[in-house]
Amino acid sequence: MATAKGNSLDPTQKAAVLLMTIGEDSAAEVLKHMGPKEVQRIGVAMTSVKDLTKEMVNKVISEFMNTVEQQTALGVGVDDYVRNVLYSALGEEKAAGVIDRILLGGNSKGLEALKWMNPKSIADLIANEHPQIIAIILSYLESDMSAEIISFFPEKVRSDLLLRIATLESVQPAAMRELNETLEKQLRGGSGVQSSTIGGTKAAADILNFVDSSSESIIMEKIKEVDEDLGQEIQDLMFVFDNLISVDDRSMQTILREVSTDNLLLAMKMADDELKEKIFANMSKRAAEMLRDDLEAKGPVKLSEVEVAQKEILTIARRLADEGQITLGGGGDEEMV
Repeated sequence: MATAKGNSLDPTQKAAVLLMTIGEDSAAEVLKHMGPKEVQRIGVAMTSVKDLTKEMVNKVISEFMNTVEQQTALGVGVDDYVRNVLYSALGEEKAAGVIDRILLGGNSKGLEALKWMNPKSIADLIANEHPQIIAIILSYLESDMSAEIISFFPEKVRSDLLLRIATLESVQPAAMRELNETLEKQLRGGSGVQSSTIGGTKAAADILNFVDSSSESIIMEKIKEVDEDLGQEIQDLMFVFDNLISVDDRSMQTILREVSTDNLLLAMKMADDELKEKIFANMSKRAAEMLRDDLEAKGPVKLSEVEVAQKEILTIARRLADEGQITLGGGGDEEMV
């Protein structure tokens, strides 16, 4: 996002300016109600808006508030401000990855531009890059987008990329600068980078969570052939549909409120009895009875339809967890149904 000049602030930059005027605690309370992608966009904007005059700040404030305190912390210790706000809003563990993306992405417009591209276009763009470069790019992007990008690569390449992501710990500034400059030339973006902690087994597990089950099984098998312990570590970090048995009742109720009946019916078709009973127990008696009847009356369904429904429910669960609304239990081995 470009440095703000004159009166050219876009809506996201205006939101960033407003949050930076109300203090860390208040800003953190606002950010708690946003999704992870919204938090990231606001954070990037916070690091990018500079050279703000008092007139510009007052103009932004007047659009949102009738009165405002005259002193702000704009332009002073922006990186520390962003870190403190996000730690307060999301907690240290969740904020760490977001902070790395924000502080790196705010200066790396080449990488940042990829987030707005079609996954197929990204796959085509990076197809001829060195696998380690592709792994870095996939680690930087959102897990669901990276999973879709990986689907466009040959099967034998996928496991190699996931292995590289899982063993990636950090990227040197010179390497990131070179990568960003290459993308700049292709995408006509800006320049400049900072080093960042990126990749790792959690990143690999997050990406695999969004890969279709058949591909996931093949990838995991090949990873374990190369490194059994690493493969098991990745698998332990994955959160699959059967793992919903480990969430607490309140979290389960929150998830169920956002899941359509049709998707739930399909997803439960191949669920084990223990998970089914947990779901029934967290519904009203009438709703549970209706769902039981529908399950009994439901005829054969395609396995692919069940997998899609389960993936959609897991996407909802992960989003709610990222937003701090629920707590997910630990991962476990996935069984094919």
